[in-house]
Amino acid sequence: MMEWLKVVGQKSLAAIREVGRLAELLWRILLNLAPWRFDGPETWRALYRVGVQSVGIVVITAVLTGAIMVIQSGMYIQQYGAYGLLGWGAGYSVLREVGPIMIGLMFSGRVGANNAAELGTMKVTEQIDGLRALAIDPVAYLVVPRVVAMLVMMFLLVIIGNFTALVGGAITSQLILGVDIEVFFWSLRTYLEMADFWHGVGKSVGFGFAIAVISCHFGLNVRGGAVGVGRAVNASVVGSAIAIFMLDYLVSFVTI
Repeated sequence: MMEWLKVVGQKSLAAIREVGRLAELLWRILLNLAPWRFDGPETWRALYRVGVQSVGIVVITAVLTGAIMVIQSGMYIQQYGAYGLLGWGAGYSVLREVGPIMIGLMFSGRVGANNAAELGTMKVTEQIDGLRALAIDPVAYLVVPRVVAMLVMMFLLVIIGNFTALVGGAITSQLILGVDIEVFFWSLRTYLEMADFWHGVGKSVGFGFAIAVISCHFGLNVRGGAVGVGRAVNASVVGSAIAIFMLDYLVSFVTI
């Protein structure tokens, strides 16, 4: 019994320390964001790596997501003959839930993991210590540009993903279900509102910020060389996925 309590206590203290380090990093990020003390050139490079190089995989994911939504809802549409609701059914689920979540998970797997690996490698090779020796704040120079880039690009990528998902859904409805593309987009315009679009886009901002902070946190706290980098990448992806679903639940519950 005492051994079990000891293990539980150690795990609890480790979790509390992790939350404390995460809160400290978040505070330092906010301090550097307020007076815009982060590095401009590094931010532009991060925007390219984070956003431009992610467009291809986001478009492919979004097109397939839109097609899947049409196929899934198409079974019931055909059963009741309500073809005028096909665009609404697919568009509602894509814009409000599936699109932001799928793109967020893809973003965390590609960008968040890469970010944690980069910072973790810099940590174990003592490059971050070298920045401190040169009186350069690693948070202002390395972390804040990445946070800004992920937040901005997640917002833009979800908009691009929503558009391509709806196009993919419209094409699928024409080819598989025989529903004209005009009818699909008529249903979108008639039954969906801009609030549905902004609901999903608003979530994307929270997702991008969470992925950025979590991946930077685990990257900066790597211990144990190459093995530690691998553990940090794994923890970053898992933590980002949990954060995405928690934020999605909270936003959906508050705005229901």
